[in-house]
Amino acid sequence: SVLSSGEWFRFYVDKTGVFRITPGFLNDLGMDVSSVDPATIKIYGNGGQMLPLINQENTEFDLRENAIQVVGGEDGSFSGNDFILFYGEGTEGTYSEENITNINLYADRSYYYITAGGTNGKRVANYSEPSGGATVQIDSFTDYQFYEEDRTSIVKVGRRWFGDSFDIQNTRSYQFNFPNLITSEPIELRVFAAGVSGSISNMSVVFNGGQVGVLNFSATTGTTFGSERDITQAVSSNSDQMTVDLSYNNNGNPSAVGYLDFISVKAKRALTGSTTQMRFYYEEAATTTGIGQYNISNANSISQVWDVTNPAVITSISNNASSTINFKANLGEIRNYVAIVPDDYFEPKIDETVSVDNQDIKGTIFLDSQGQFRDVDYLLITNNTLLSSANRLAEHHRNTNNYNVKVVSLDQIYHEFSSGKQDVVAIRNLVRYVYENASTPSNRIKYICLLGDASVDFKDRLASQNCTNTNIVPTFQSLNSFSLVSSFATDDFYGSMDPGEGSMVTGDQLDVAVGRVLADTPQLADAMVSKIINYDSEQSFGRWRNSVLLIADDVDRDWEETIQRNLDELSIELSDRKPSVNITKIYADAFQQESSSSGDRYPKVNEAISNAMEKGAVAIDYFGHGGEDGLSTEFVYTKSSAVELRNTNRYPIFITVTCEFTKFDNPCRETAGELTYWNTEGGVVGLVSTTRDVIVTTGISINDRLFELLFPEDSNYISVAEAVRQMKNSFVTNSNRRVVFFFGDPAMKMAIPKPNIRLTAINDVPITQEVDVLKALSRVKISGEVVNESGVLLSDYNGILETTIYDKEIDRETLANDGTRNNAGELIKLNFKTLGEIVFRGKASVTNGLFDFEFIVPKDISIPEGNGRISFYSARTGVLENQA
Repeated sequence: SVLSSGEWFRFYVDKTGVFRITPGFLNDLGMDVSSVDPATIKIYGNGGQMLPLINQENTEFDLRENAIQVVGGEDGSFSGNDFILFYGEGTEGTYSEENITNINLYADRSYYYITAGGTNGKRVANYSEPSGGATVQIDSFTDYQFYEEDRTSIVKVGRRWFGDSFDIQNTRSYQFNFPNLITSEPIELRVFAAGVSGSISNMSVVFNGGQVGVLNFSATTGTTFGSERDITQAVSSNSDQMTVDLSYNNNGNPSAVGYLDFISVKAKRALTGSTTQMRFYYEEAATTTGIGQYNISNANSISQVWDVTNPAVITSISNNASSTINFKANLGEIRNYVAIVPDDYFEPKIDETVSVDNQDIKGTIFLDSQGQFRDVDYLLITNNTLLSSANRLAEHHRNTNNYNVKVVSLDQIYHEFSSGKQDVVAIRNLVRYVYENASTPSNRIKYICLLGDASVDFKDRLASQNCTNTNIVPTFQSLNSFSLVSSFATDDFYGSMDPGEGSMVTGDQLDVAVGRVLADTPQLADAMVSKIINYDSEQSFGRWRNSVLLIADDVDRDWEETIQRNLDELSIELSDRKPSVNITKIYADAFQQESSSSGDRYPKVNEAISNAMEKGAVAIDYFGHGGEDGLSTEFVYTKSSAVELRNTNRYPIFITVTCEFTKFDNPCRETAGELTYWNTEGGVVGLVSTTRDVIVTTGISINDRLFELLFPEDSNYISVAEAVRQMKNSFVTNSNRRVVFFFGDPAMKMAIPKPNIRLTAINDVPITQEVDVLKALSRVKISGEVVNESGVLLSDYNGILETTIYDKEIDRETLANDGTRNNAGELIKLNFKTLGEIVFRGKASVTNGLFDFEFIVPKDISIPEGNGRISFYSARTGVLENQA
């Protein structure tokens, strides 16, 4: 990076045009102007527009040097009346089709960087006209003006923001002025607006007193909370001054509100100079061949015209007070110009942070501590306030997994990849740089960890609603900003690496596993990292790692039968693949429903879930209805449940196939999912959860595929984030998969013990032979061994064995609490099996890989004979290893 050496200072511009920098301004920045050779002054910056979403459309991966003009300085110093002119591009004014906005979504300030010393800097050169005669005379230009203010996120989803509201005041007027308007040319008027109403409503558009059209808004629904419409219309004006009147008709609904997104007006103006600088371009140049001659009249105040099409290569046409300026240019592409008036230079602004430390992400990202090339395994991205926690987590993975982990701050990324501005594409471009420059495809980066919270609000506007914004590491927001089903926030954006990907259309796939550690303070970040580190430590060992908890919603409507049935089928498949896993089932409809003043409730289910979570389970899966406040319409798990959990060092991976349980990007409302994750005395270590509504059929597919990946038949386990990545890529035609996030460490694997413990004999009878029935009050001897993956005894294995013996499985049936019937008129009930009662639980020593112990069978075991179940768990002494 150019920032790798030298002394650097940063400032910003708030508009687009030619700016003047004086010696006094540089002194205010902190630069020692007295020692500066003006010939070596350089200004870098890439302008204020958003970076393109599509990977292959990004071409700049460092700060660009801009051509500048130094006035004075011939004596070798920069002082007195000397000044610099440069062309700066602000964050507003260029329409973005892929974002439907004229405003940078992520930043209001466009940053530039200045340095001095070393080689001479780029300078504005003299313009060179093409030879040959003009084929087109250009006496006019296209001027584009807009009115847009981003103040309101209507649903607090998506990246669309709106401005003026139409409620009590249902009519507003907007003024536009186009000096020297060519009235014979058509004007393009565009209006984008939205309506929020339980019934249909509309907005009329009037231009200069004449009706242009009506925007008709649909009524809101249970999942769609607004309706947007737009109009593009050719209009005309006999005056430079134009008025657009908007009137919102709520159709008798007093709670209805209309919102303006933006108004834009594009009109032709004569190329006539004035006392202010003027930007202009010939729109038809893109489709016209030959040579055009630009003819600027009333040019006395214009000192020069710059071709600023490429800010790195600016050329100048001088004017010595002539009333006309004529110059020729090749056609075939649109070129941008600015007519400069000395009395109208813009003034740059000084930011809160002016000094920029040297950095070189691209030059150092692949270097190890000895300065040698090493591929990056794991990239950890956070802001400066959470760096300490990030470095702790990085060191943990270096020591535990021998990963090459690189920690990069957002400030560094923005300096180098987006000219100092927040931009989600800058983060993605860094990841792609690492991905594309690996030594081989197989050595490409595997994990991206985003340490920090995120928000639908990139610019801290929600503070006006008494919300503490949590925009630390931004997430990608969908263009759809009205629907809880069609909108999404997603970190998939950072892991989609193919050239044509980036707009997050349905087909974009994940190439790198992504996880987000939710935290908005250093204290919370430190606590979350501690949970991750503890999860991999011996203090988290225990028989709970053999357990999986499945929770199913009840059946309020007939189609919901598929939820509990699917979850039970999943439990059977899991038992077949992983016999060592003990599955606890909490199906709400198998408990007695109770009525209360707040609605139907299952207090015994709440209690059972909390108890089971506190006992511990390696994975917990919930399938059913839910929302930001908890799980199921009967609230079997709530925010209170989340904060009251006490299961330190027995942290599960919690999979919630439901709606909005962890809608983390709304800083105005904490969710039950977030509170579960943030619990510092328990809760979870990882969360596979939804941030918007999920369709039931999608939920079934997601759940089934996740369990296949997380619990394979062999012991080749992948990280939870990698499982989520592969799961999402299994459903490339389903955009609803985007609502699923993994919150946690992307490299973390579930703490499933190795399946290496064998039962060899009961009462000294090998299990290969017929074994006697275990009778009440009889003494039983259990013998076994610990083996390796090949089944060979581990004769050097010593440790502690925990054993749980279960009675035969219990047959149960759901109760059809809500009286829901199927198409045949039958009550919907589910027959299922659960673990039997515990017959024995105890510990024994494992010596040289062998163990045996005795116990007395309790007298209250089940009378009918049936197969019981023995579950083993062993932790090896002095080694970070456990078996089941």
